[in-house]
Amino acid sequence: MAVSPPLVPPADPLAEPIRLAFADAWGEMGAAWGVQPSVARVHGYLLAHGGVLTEREIREALGLSHRAASLALAETEAWGLAERVHSDRAARRGPSPAAYEVVRDHWRWFQRIAEQRKLREADPLMPRLEACLARADEAVRAAPADLELVRLREWLTELLSFIRLFDRAVTLVARAESAEIARGFSVLAHLSDESLDRLVRLFGTLPEQELATTIDAVSRVSPQVARRILSTAGRIARLTR
Repeated sequence: MAVSPPLVPPADPLAEPIRLAFADAWGEMGAAWGVQPSVARVHGYLLAHGGVLTEREIREALGLSHRAASLALAETEAWGLAERVHSDRAARRGPSPAAYEVVRDHWRWFQRIAEQRKLREADPLMPRLEACLARADEAVRAAPADLELVRLREWLTELLSFIRLFDRAVTLVARAESAEIARGFSVLAHLSDESLDRLVRLFGTLPEQELATTIDAVSRVSPQVARRILSTAGRIARLTR
């Protein structure tokens, strides 16, 4: 009687311990990203493996129960870090098992984590903060001489303004093309820490509205014109050193 081949192929004895070590490290790091450690561990294993894996392969590799693996994979899908794909592995009976493939583009899954954290954290918090500020406004109108109320309203106003700016930055990262985000960070990699510090200090000395107007104007020009502007700015900067 012929024996059917196993559904799960044997793991590489040299590569597999490294994959598991990476998955464990990724799982420990998950909390800092707002991702459950079990979900991050599954994501880490998928990243290190790089291929299409079934639920059974993942759970056996990581020593998870069927329920724990299913929940972690469902959450990994919900975060947009992995996608369910067709598996060409034939089960002994019934349909082919569910299989998963990780999103390989590092910048893309970084964007998806940022987007999901915004949806799960910032978006629900914003209306509650706005309600707190509305109550503080109403209280100050009723008791304008109460300095503690005035201080609380000013603090809530500043906090809400900060969160709105942060939320806008996260939205920008989430909706941009991953290649654009990667290029932007690559430009930063060409600059020394001293140059970045000078740039930040320079921005801090420029009038906010004028700087915003100039950036808006530059964003509307063609790439050819933008290159000429950069070239001219570079020559002026060298002359004024």
